[in-house]
Order: sequence, then C-alpha cells, then structure tokens
Amino acid sequence: MRQELTMWSLLVATAFTVPFSHAANAADAKSVKVTHAEVLTGLENPWDMAFLSDGTMFFTEKCKGLSVRLPSGDVNALLGMTGSSGYQSTADDLFCEGQAGMQGVAVDPGFAENRTIYVYSTSSKAAPGTNRLMRFVVNDGFTELSDRTDIVEDVPYKPKATDHPFGGPGAHNGGRVRFGPDGFIYLTTGDTHNGEVPQSPTMLGGKVLRIDRDGNAADGNNPPEGYDSRIFTYGHRNVQGIAFRPGSDQVVVAEHGPWHSDEITVLQNGGNAGWDPRPNMAGREDCPDNYCGYMPNQLEGMDPAERVKFMPMTDTATYPDAMPPAWNNNGLSQGTSSAAFLTGEKWGAWDGRLVVGIMGIGFGGTPVGQRIDVIDLAEDGASVNDVTALALPMASGRFRSVVVGPEGDLYTAVDEGNIYKLSPSN
Repeated sequence: MRQELTMWSLLVATAFTVPFSHAANAADAKSVKVTHAEVLTGLENPWDMAFLSDGTMFFTEKCKGLSVRLPSGDVNALLGMTGSSGYQSTADDLFCEGQAGMQGVAVDPGFAENRTIYVYSTSSKAAPGTNRLMRFVVNDGFTELSDRTDIVEDVPYKPKATDHPFGGPGAHNGGRVRFGPDGFIYLTTGDTHNGEVPQSPTMLGGKVLRIDRDGNAADGNNPPEGYDSRIFTYGHRNVQGIAFRPGSDQVVVAEHGPWHSDEITVLQNGGNAGWDPRPNMAGREDCPDNYCGYMPNQLEGMDPAERVKFMPMTDTATYPDAMPPAWNNNGLSQGTSSAAFLTGEKWGAWDGRLVVGIMGIGFGGTPVGQRIDVIDLAEDGASVNDVTALALPMASGRFRSVVVGPEGDLYTAVDEGNIYKLSPSN
C-alpha cells in the first residue's frame, strides 16, 4: 500500500508541473451565466441519466441500481443490485466493486412504441465477472422492468489481483451508452488495467462499440481485418464521455489520461486512438503486471516531458495514423467524464458548444480541477478555439455526468450525491 500511495503522490505532483490555463479572458465576454436547481439529493454515487421528452428521467447509482424520476417529482426504484433494498426487483448477479457497477443508461428513441431502455452494468454471470449491456422493457406505470436481455455480455472487467501495484478491482470500465443520430447504440469501454486489451482485435475493453438494438455489429462498421465487427474504434484507455455534434457526423469522446493528457477526440470509423500500455518497447520490460499505463518504474528522475513521450496517451510514433486529439486538458490528467453538446437559442453564444464534466484530482483530501468545461470545438474537429470553465452557481464536485434535458437545460450528476439542473439566465 505504501508503494501505491507513493507512486500516486508522485503522479499528482508530476501532473501539476505542467502549466494550466483556460481561455478565461476578454474572449469570455460571451460567457453565459447559469442558475441551478437541485433535482435530486442524497443519492449514492449517481452515474448517469437519460430523459424522455416529458422530463421523465431514468438514473443510475453505481452501487445501488436504476430508478426513474417522474415529471411529478416522484421517484420509483426499479432495479436493485446485490445487497440493495427498496427496489421493485433485484438482479443478484449485478454488483459493484471499485469503479465498476451500474453505470450508463440510455432510452430507445422509439420508447413511445417499444418502452425500451438500455443499462450497462457489471455482472457475475461469467467468472470472474464481465461488464454487459442489458435491454429492458418498462411498464406503462414506470413501476417495473421486464424482459431483460443481455445484448453485449463480454466487455472485460478487472477482478481483484493481490499483486497489482496500482488501481484496484473494477477499474477502467468506460461505461457510457448513447444512441447516435444514425439510430445505432454507441458503448464506451475501458482498458481494465490490462496492457493487452486496448489494441486487442477480440477483447472489447478500450473500445467504442457501435451496435444495433440486439447487440449485433452496426452496418458500416469498419474495424481492421480480423477485429470484432462490433468495434467502431479501438486503442482507448477509459472513455466515459461520448457525444454527437449537431448538424454533423462527428462523434466526440472524452477520455481519461494516465498521469497526463485527458483527451477529447473526434472519432474516425475503424480508427485507433493510440493507447498501448504493453511492455512492447525498450525500457518497458519490467512493467508491473505487464501494464505500463503509469510506468511507476520510470518516474523517478525522468523529466515530465520525457514521461509524456515515453508513455503517450496517443502514441503517434508507434501508430502514425492514430486519431489525433483535439484537446489534451493542458497536458493534465484530471478525470474527464461525460460529454454533451449544448443546443438551443437559450444558450446564446454557447449554442453548439461541447460541455465536459471533470471530476478533478482529490488526493490528500484537496480536490483540484473539479469543473465543467465549455469547449468551442473547431468546425473540422481537429482542434479547439476556446475553453471556458463554467461559472458554477453551486459548490463544485466530481462531475460524473452531463446530459442535456428535453428543454435544453444541462443536468449534471456529481459523485457526492446530487443531480442538478443548470439553466442559462441571460
């Protein structure tokens, strides 16, 4: 444990040797002021939300389960996990451990006809556990679920390992599930601290999947020959944000960096994000558990700029055709989570801008970097024109999810237990 804490302390210190700045200057004269309302409080690690057009909101709590908030404000607890109580039903195979548990939720665009939702969670059905995407039918009264179908069953999960020197069981699951404007489901996954996973043609961790409602590969997927046909992009570390730029075909992801370089990237069908934490080059031979993602054996005495080169988030030296990130959080790793595009005239100059929740670093009890960034993504998606930290009207927190509601307001869930609605006030 002492070794792990020492390494993490060094990682944090390293991260903040990189100068940090936002474009918070005269250009921010167009900034939008927002007000906030508490939608729900007293939750346990709320992870994601999904809306119907009337304001009905499905939401997940990582270690508890799935619930729905009705337009009246009433909440029905629908599906609990192992050990949960007060839910209409419980699925005993669903469990939480570390970062794993019940995560993403999405509503089928045809919900009015098929009453279908999709939930991503960790399951013990297959040893030692997997992450899986489940499909359910919701009854007319929003009081119960039925017809569970596991449409993706084989996303890797990180089990407990006594010899793993960092992280913990259940790490790096991705977990966001969204319907794209093309009608297909996009599911983000994580590398599970396994060096082989991101570049693997068959293991579904470290990927973005694009599938139909039955879990089959979407028409038009173009992974390299020999890769699982469900793969849309690969070579990712831990994607927790995915959004679709209005009026374009751009699919944008927000991804956690290691000790540097959280990234925002516009995806290319079949593309490689360039993350490869294997011991596959000189100097990486002694990576703990064959995972070089933090390179604790290379930190001491190495210049921070050299560390970035040695274990790059997007390794263009090894993969020259890797998808280039548009933004790298000023070279910092602070935990980018969910992403969404603001839409509507009510947002003024921010109409069409990307918002990303950032959980911040909280080592030593002092959170750093907790915020929501508003990002003016260049038209071609290759860079950003401006980044503005949203002036929050409430206390900051670990912003786990940002979702645009049916009337264009921005909803955010924080790990500390609240879901807020943020609305423009000017």
